[in-house]
Amino acid sequence: MQPEITGLLTPEQITATSESIAACQNPSGMIPWVVGGHADPWNHIEAAMALDIGGHRTEAEAAYAWLAGIQRPDGSWFQYYIGDEVEQDKLDANVIAYVATGTLHHFLTHRDTGFLEEMWPVVEKAIDFVLELQQPRGEILWARHPDGTPWPFALLTGSSSIAHSIRCAIAIAIELGHERPDWELSLAQLADAIRNHRAEAFSPKHRWAMDWYYPVLGGVLSGEVGRAHLDERFDAFLLEGEGIRCVNDRPWVTAAETCECALAYLGVGDTARAVQLFTLAQRLREPDGRYITGMVHPERNLFPRDERSTYSAAAVLLAAEALEGTSAAAGLFADHNFLPAIIDINVADEPARD
Repeated sequence: MQPEITGLLTPEQITATSESIAACQNPSGMIPWVVGGHADPWNHIEAAMALDIGGHRTEAEAAYAWLAGIQRPDGSWFQYYIGDEVEQDKLDANVIAYVATGTLHHFLTHRDTGFLEEMWPVVEKAIDFVLELQQPRGEILWARHPDGTPWPFALLTGSSSIAHSIRCAIAIAIELGHERPDWELSLAQLADAIRNHRAEAFSPKHRWAMDWYYPVLGGVLSGEVGRAHLDERFDAFLLEGEGIRCVNDRPWVTAAETCECALAYLGVGDTARAVQLFTLAQRLREPDGRYITGMVHPERNLFPRDERSTYSAAAVLLAAEALEGTSAAAGLFADHNFLPAIIDINVADEPARD
């Protein structure tokens, strides 16, 4: 059953949006940003989850089959593909880890254990590749060059998303009866870096909205701590009456950032703020169900010019699923207790008391 957000999105409108994503999918299963454009595995997976929300199970499974078919022996994928060719050969850790999130979403939606078993080797290799980039302090370096040389810095947005993906991978392992205590410890160390060492562990991207809300969206900052973190800079990123700015010093509002921020607020229990942001995102909806990627105000110029991206539509549908709240996967992004708990290494390392 498709979600319905009363007064904002009907099931028919959600169908139209999911069909707009399916219409962009290549015969190979790859989902590009736009028809004829390039794809990256992270946004490809985001779109595959949206296909499932819209009832396009066959198309979603084709998307995961494409990923499995092009995975490199070391567990990675390249950054960008166009058609059957590699466009950008960087190996981005966050992009690679996200397969765990999509795989779990599909399983929760359909309860297909066979699918989960088929994807387990794909997920396992991907997460192991990513964790080879973890530093002693806990952060995960951004990427590797194709020759294996790592990039010299970590990104807060990417590491926060990776934390969520590792939790999804642990959930998959538990479902299939596998034990990966090393993943649990790596997750704990990563969360500690995000919670307690943000200033020194990550490359400064203070002006970007994703660096602001992703520690909450990724489930690392939760409860009152997460809510206070979001509220501290909300006014810097909200363009009143329009949505969330991509960067805080430019009037560029995007559908994806606005809906992701809505999910972050939903995760800390602020449903009213989440609905406010989701409502603003509908200003970027087209009559055919597609979503404008971004708009520059006050001129209301589209940026990128004339782009209606599959990942923007996908972010809207993921937010709709979470807000509606009744599907089996609704809590994946919006309930910080939905996934296996993050071990607190600061508590775990304390000596036992009599």
